[in-house]
Amino acid sequence: MTMTLSPTMYKDPLLGLYYLTTLPLRRRLAAERAAEGTAPTIVLFYHRVADDRPNDWTIPIERFQAQVAWLRRQFEIVSLTEAQQRIGSDVNRHPAVCITFDDGYADNCRTAIPWLIRQEVPFTYFVTSAHVLEGLPFAHDVARGCPLAPNTADEIRAMAAAGVEIGAHTRRHADLAALPDESALEEEIAGSKHDLEAITGRPVRYFAFPFGQQQHLSTAAFRVAFRAGFWGVCSAYGGYNLPGDDPFHIHRIHGDPGWARFCNWMTADPRKYGRVARFNAGDYRDRP
Repeated sequence: MTMTLSPTMYKDPLLGLYYLTTLPLRRRLAAERAAEGTAPTIVLFYHRVADDRPNDWTIPIERFQAQVAWLRRQFEIVSLTEAQQRIGSDVNRHPAVCITFDDGYADNCRTAIPWLIRQEVPFTYFVTSAHVLEGLPFAHDVARGCPLAPNTADEIRAMAAAGVEIGAHTRRHADLAALPDESALEEEIAGSKHDLEAITGRPVRYFAFPFGQQQHLSTAAFRVAFRAGFWGVCSAYGGYNLPGDDPFHIHRIHGDPGWARFCNWMTADPRKYGRVARFNAGDYRDRP
């Protein structure tokens, strides 16, 4: 496992030093996991790729492209379906990475999405359907005084036609753990699936929780997603997907724009590997 050092590594010098000094250990552990068949499948999530109006959920275009190019040298980049199959298998000898996006920002269609399609890099694009249908900016952008345009239905339709996996991300970016009952959950979860299937004319097979931290998940939401016919759901509180894990619940890691933090996560930081407490979804497969 190699990488080209970047001057931006040294914007966080202590983390960069930690990464470099533990790299031999990471290489040895990665080789051992591959030999044992316990290689992880890492699922990344991004939100917005753009050079203007930066915020905590935006990554510059050049940095995003550099990260994807680095990933292609180090790992297999696979579809979410392939990632799920590896998670459900008892053995995985080849570490793999999957790329996803959340929310659905129109700015992604200026550069990032066309570039990924030209590069033939698979990815899944999770969309909040009501924002697409109504053209409304996201509340978190409005709150910071910088509303940003969501994708249009035509853009989502064009992505699906180009082979992009379109996933559901609720109708209105709801905190699902705060909703009062399963009928409200069905409105957001199953409703977004129906909206996007109407837009694309294709099955919507995956769902991603808005916010995605453990406090935003619930057994009831898992149950509603399972009952709605989703193949899998994605959280966003970190952690690696190992062979034999529950393939319905896919754990994701933020595609951090900082090189040191990004490389730490991608090379299975020994401090974090296997230490992220898993959300207990309970008996979500029970049907009423």
